[in-house]
Amino acid sequence: MSDYMFMLESHLSAEQNRVVAEVQAVAQATVGLFLTGGAMRDMLGGFAVRDLDFTVEGNALKLAKAVVETTGAQVAATDDHRKSVELVFPGGVTAEIRMARQERYAKPGAKPQISPATIHEDLRGRDFTVDAIALSLNRASRGLLIDPTNGLADLGHKELRAVYNYALYDDPARILRLIRLRVRLGFTVEERTAQQYANVRAEQLENRIPAHRLLEELHHFAGDSNPAEVLRVLEEEKLLHLFSPALAAPKLNLAGLAKLHKSRQLIPFGIPFPLENFGLFLHFLTEKLTPKEKAGLIQATGMQSSEVALWEKLESRSKKLERALGASSLRRPSQVYQLLAEAPGEQILFLLIRSPLRVVQDRIRNYLQKYLPMAQEVTEEEIKAKGGQPGTPKYQKAREELIAARLNARPKRPLPEAPAEPEAPPPADARNPKRLLARQEPTRS
Repeated sequence: MSDYMFMLESHLSAEQNRVVAEVQAVAQATVGLFLTGGAMRDMLGGFAVRDLDFTVEGNALKLAKAVVETTGAQVAATDDHRKSVELVFPGGVTAEIRMARQERYAKPGAKPQISPATIHEDLRGRDFTVDAIALSLNRASRGLLIDPTNGLADLGHKELRAVYNYALYDDPARILRLIRLRVRLGFTVEERTAQQYANVRAEQLENRIPAHRLLEELHHFAGDSNPAEVLRVLEEEKLLHLFSPALAAPKLNLAGLAKLHKSRQLIPFGIPFPLENFGLFLHFLTEKLTPKEKAGLIQATGMQSSEVALWEKLESRSKKLERALGASSLRRPSQVYQLLAEAPGEQILFLLIRSPLRVVQDRIRNYLQKYLPMAQEVTEEEIKAKGGQPGTPKYQKAREELIAARLNARPKRPLPEAPAEPEAPPPADARNPKRLLARQEPTRS
């Protein structure tokens, strides 16, 4: 195993490692498969890997279809023009499978002409060098690092550098990505890239960003660990008007987004917690906007009705869960765990932030901070000892029973220490100094 493969497996969660193995198995001997983009940047930079990005030398759409049939993953979005598919795997892992491609732009912000390419050509046409690194997942070259633009050095310098001189001109939406990455990673912007950014702004090329690219960036904001800080910087750069002129102080709900950031930090690291971020993020982003202003945001980004429903109906959809959580019949920890384990993650965090019921908030905190970690302590060996085999109903039932027993068990109280024997009282003379001195005085003859 190469050092980079070992590093990859060490940085990924168990679910992410499983997805990498499954995609490799499907792609074996049919297409050239590489791990690229944000997954490589985060792994090599020492950050948590959020999403998996696979690039294919070959038919990416065909591979994605085979992966869906084999693994049970769900298709979240498909871009037929760029030949890419976004998938959500069981367990909540998200991944993109895309064709290695070259993009040619007739003018800034125009729809690019797409043609198949090698992995090296694909990397040389990306936005920033830290995103232009690939790791081969092919049998003959597994673990080979491909870095034609020296992005690894820029990761070490903590610097964002455009891959080529017209990267921001060709696709002005990249200026939004530049700001987002600068805030998230805490990197500086290389001098010539900063000049490119200034020239794009001077020519007002940001106004050529198409609606679907603005919507893509909204999705990225939603998944960011600290969206409030990203939006604050975008407001300073006077770019939020691209989404809605109303998104400015005092209607920019940074306080609500900060609470959302704080609630996400309560989710235990490495434990599956399916969460639909987009609706949750937009609920707080648009909380202070009027219906007309919300309609303007929807129009500017070309948002579909199904996406609108994710945030406009989040509060009403959470009411049923709030009533169930507030019920007095919910006495045992296992009951709270079972209820919340089956609930959508976005509703859980929404109620944690917005529910006025203290009992609801306390039960959600207990679930996130106590019950979820305790449930992970149930081992495969314990489940198999009860006769359950993975993937069977008996296995799931045995697991639930073991979790319930662990959650409901009363913590053992330490045995009380034996009381110390009382000390003997001092002699009466010791309590009376005058009598003690009189007794010690020598007798005169």
